[in-house]
Amino acid sequence: MLHLVILLPFLFAAFIPLTKYLPRFHVGWTVLPLPAALFLYFLTRIPSIQAGSNLMTSVSWMPSLGVDITLYLDGLSLLFVLLITGMGALVVLYSIYYLSKHSEGIRQFYMYLLMFMGAMLGVVLSDNLMVLYGFWELTSISSFLLIAFWHRRERSRYGAMKSMLITVFGGLAMFAGFNLLYVMTGTYSIREIVAVAGSLPGHSMFIPAMLLILLGAFTKSAQFPFHIWLPDAMEAPTPVSAYLHSATMVKAGIYLVARLTPVFAGQSGWFWLVSLTGMVTLIYGAFKAIKQSDLKGLLAYSTISQLGLIMSLLGLGSAASFFAGKEEAVFYTMATAAALFHLLNHAVFKGSLFMVVGIIDHETGTRDLRKLGGLMSLMPITFSVALIGAFSMAGLPPFSGFLSKEMFFTAMLNIREFDILNTGSWMGIFPVAAWLASVFTFVYSMILVFKTFGGKLQKAKLDKMPHEAPLGLLLSPVMLVSLAVVFAFFPELVSNSLIEPAMASIHNGVLAPEDTFEVSIHFWHGWTPEIFMTIGVIAAGVLLYRSYSRLRVLDRGPSGRKTLNHLYDGSLQLLERGSKRLTNAYMTGSNRHYLLYIFSFFIIALLAALIGQPGISFGMEHYAPLSIYETAVIAVMLLAAFAVPFAKSRVSAILFTGCVGYMVTLLFVIFRAPDLALTQMMIETVSVILFLLCFRYLPKLKKDKERLRFKLPNLIIALGVGITTTLIALAAMGSSPFEPISEYFLKESYKSAGGKNVVNVILVDFRGFDTLFEIMVLGIASMAIYGLIHLRMEPGQTEAGKVRSGNSASRLQSNDVILQTMSKGIVLIILTFSLYLFFAGHNHPGGGFIGALMTSAALVLMAVAFGMDTVRKVIPVNYRLITGTGLLIAIVTASGSFIFNAPFLSHAFGHFQLPILGDTELATAVLFDLGVYLAVVGVTMNIILSIGGDKQWNS
Repeated sequence: MLHLVILLPFLFAAFIPLTKYLPRFHVGWTVLPLPAALFLYFLTRIPSIQAGSNLMTSVSWMPSLGVDITLYLDGLSLLFVLLITGMGALVVLYSIYYLSKHSEGIRQFYMYLLMFMGAMLGVVLSDNLMVLYGFWELTSISSFLLIAFWHRRERSRYGAMKSMLITVFGGLAMFAGFNLLYVMTGTYSIREIVAVAGSLPGHSMFIPAMLLILLGAFTKSAQFPFHIWLPDAMEAPTPVSAYLHSATMVKAGIYLVARLTPVFAGQSGWFWLVSLTGMVTLIYGAFKAIKQSDLKGLLAYSTISQLGLIMSLLGLGSAASFFAGKEEAVFYTMATAAALFHLLNHAVFKGSLFMVVGIIDHETGTRDLRKLGGLMSLMPITFSVALIGAFSMAGLPPFSGFLSKEMFFTAMLNIREFDILNTGSWMGIFPVAAWLASVFTFVYSMILVFKTFGGKLQKAKLDKMPHEAPLGLLLSPVMLVSLAVVFAFFPELVSNSLIEPAMASIHNGVLAPEDTFEVSIHFWHGWTPEIFMTIGVIAAGVLLYRSYSRLRVLDRGPSGRKTLNHLYDGSLQLLERGSKRLTNAYMTGSNRHYLLYIFSFFIIALLAALIGQPGISFGMEHYAPLSIYETAVIAVMLLAAFAVPFAKSRVSAILFTGCVGYMVTLLFVIFRAPDLALTQMMIETVSVILFLLCFRYLPKLKKDKERLRFKLPNLIIALGVGITTTLIALAAMGSSPFEPISEYFLKESYKSAGGKNVVNVILVDFRGFDTLFEIMVLGIASMAIYGLIHLRMEPGQTEAGKVRSGNSASRLQSNDVILQTMSKGIVLIILTFSLYLFFAGHNHPGGGFIGALMTSAALVLMAVAFGMDTVRKVIPVNYRLITGTGLLIAIVTASGSFIFNAPFLSHAFGHFQLPILGDTELATAVLFDLGVYLAVVGVTMNIILSIGGDKQWNS
């Protein structure tokens, strides 16, 4: 079921383009049921997870590399999937009323949103680090597309590129850290790594792995100094900001730190890096939020600050691992409980506030605080939502943010007792910094509410007269702020069902096996230090807010000082200038220079490998003697190759080249390799036709006499390449350190794959992955050729117009009556033979690839005899669709093995009693071969018809 949960968003995204046939409905209504249904499903999993029954499912993917798609649902991942799906449903509902159904790119928007949702679900459910990394980078790609949704805006493109560069950079560092963990443990499974975590700290790669993984987490969760991407990402549509930047993407780094706490906690480096980075981010983000004039900018920096708060709490919570198995451990785990509770609260109040800002922008046409004010009476419901969300963010009662802020203060006060690292009184900095950051948080929360809704209405500065938002826009934020009230008065709804199981996942092994975590959250604990800290925050915050108005912070322009953004922009410019200089140094425009680079590297790298590899021999004593037939064929082949550069016309050069290919075919016949001979013959035939089609567009070949100068580098390169290639061939034949793999194929061809034709079995089974990627490359190449040919046309011009206007004699059609008469029967014979090759290929010479080439040869013969128009009229198909269909069949067949919990591209075969045919062997490899057959036919004919077309055949 978990695999289906991740797959469903991608499937929905694939079918969204079909909604264009439902013009009366907003696309969002077709998307909304998915996150809502997934949210309800995960709600039903709460009792079992709460009881300790975690859910795990696995599908084998690349077992030889230790990479399987293993999904694991425990307390921590349950908390995050509920955030992802619950917020996803509310954001989709909000977007239905925020974005018009006629908005440009509305379908792409929901495709990207669903792709991001699926990727986030994959991140928090994956147990395998490599699979987690794949989904991690997919979140970066999909968020890039979402941030750049309004791609015509320069700031949107800049923000999208900035976010992707920084987060992908961190992702690559994290990828390296994951591989270091694999080197240390021999597994990519998080559960298995956690099981052996106690033996890792002494390893030399432990600290580098920790630093690299934290780099990935800090960049994703916008921790200082990598936070600079988040404010620029506010160029995204408001629903994107509400989803990505309050509850999902920015929480991915938080999730990673929490998930790997059992591995790295208990190390002083982890404690200091996570806690101090979080505290610095908390204070810096809160201070910067006060200075913002754009409402979204204020929320962006407040998000940075709140993420720093959660990160610092996770760092402080890791102190419990220093007391594993002792009573003191529970004392410090309360920081983790505070982090998890605030994680929920932050999603609630920040998601609602982003939606409120979107409503303000939607109804007033601006987010500039200097133009806003006096909206309280005009937008009372929006004001109420903003008031609850902002007060919860400020940590004021009676809202849930107050409870998590009190728990935050408690954790900061508790850490003063942590003296195992001999820090003395330095731990007292934490509560002081926490209090100062809370003051700033109070101030920017008040700014958000009262600078927007209080004061006088400035009609002259607004683009339109504001009014209350429609009910559809208010539904989602109202539901979110309602949770801020519900969680405040009934915190046990989440403390018992979500927070305690999540803590058990994070602090695995901290408590004794028979003990469980108990999280108690209440409004009143007496006159505690936390209460006095809150009173101090309110008092200092009110004073600062009142002086804030006098200081006129919003009216101040940029200071002109160097910032991290200047450093980022300067670094990019430096890289661009450096890469341009380097590229210009070697990209001279000379083909001779490029060939010198390639062949020099070829010679140096391969000769060094040959010389440095022990046991290499170049003996020829085991070679078989040449027969007279082989000698004759080789002689003709060499003469034809030698004649090519001396040919007086391009047609002669093509014929000589074809002669070389047909001589190779004869060699395969002599060596008793019918599959290779058939393939070579068909490829050579189609290639000759293709060359003729291409060269007919070129002017006649002209030869000029030129005196060639002797160039020593050319001689050295030519001799070096020839000697290197010869030595490699001799070494390959005379000194292979491995047993010939051919013996394995001969033994296992029928036993494991049910085929007697070893060559075809290798193509569709043993090396099916290679074949799959080869037909993909062919498909891409044929589409590129088609696109390039159409790009050369004038707007509105057809292929017919281009060919006929260029050369009226260039039509590919023979006037030979004998050829036309004979080809009618020959084409039918070739097509019949091609079908025989396809069906017989698994046990006899043939197969999908050879059959496809034979079919293409028949169609090419028809085109030569009767013209391209006849081919299109007789077989009116779109060969690009044929190519796509073939690729789809091959991929679906290859993926079908997942249903039976078998690796990708696993095939099955068996004998069945069929009517008339009797005992018949059937193999799934034939279906894969069908995909190959269709793809190759589509590729070949797409290229032939594109280059030789004399009419627009698919407008």
